[in-house]
Amino acid sequence: MNIDHATLSDVRAVAEIHVDAWRSAYSRILPADYLASLSVEKREAMWKNIIESGQTEILVAKDGGTVLGWVSFGACRDKDAPSSQAELWAMYVAPNSWFKGVGRQLWLRARELLSQQGYSTCSLWVFTENEQAIRFYKAIGFVAGTLPPQELECGGQQLQEVRYVCRIDT
Repeated sequence: MNIDHATLSDVRAVAEIHVDAWRSAYSRILPADYLASLSVEKREAMWKNIIESGQTEILVAKDGGTVLGWVSFGACRDKDAPSSQAELWAMYVAPNSWFKGVGRQLWLRARELLSQQGYSTCSLWVFTENEQAIRFYKAIGFVAGTLPPQELECGGQQLQEVRYVCRIDT
């Protein structure tokens, strides 16, 4: 498995994984009609714009040219965050590659780059109902933060997200 920065030629695969992972991971969290309405083409356009603008770093994990997963990260977007705090903006692995170490390898490379960039901590937000992701984040060193959960609407449903934080300068 190789991990490198995403290029425009990776955008379609990033979008497909984004939609497929949402449909699998959130099938018990979000309404089925909302998940069915997700558009690979819209996600492809979104990720193309993000890569072109350099808004966030995106790494892809590939095996023989096939994208298995990706991670997006950069400066923390939270209002209370110090400049030394990064954020894991998103991480998704193709469902057929879950539990094979892809996410862990993506995180280790992202953590290495964030450390090189001078960040000392990294945060992320995760749906409180996403137990599988929370287990993964805890396994790679994240702990629940001190902020209360934040409310958001997604697919016509009220959800909560909780912030997790990890030290990266150890």
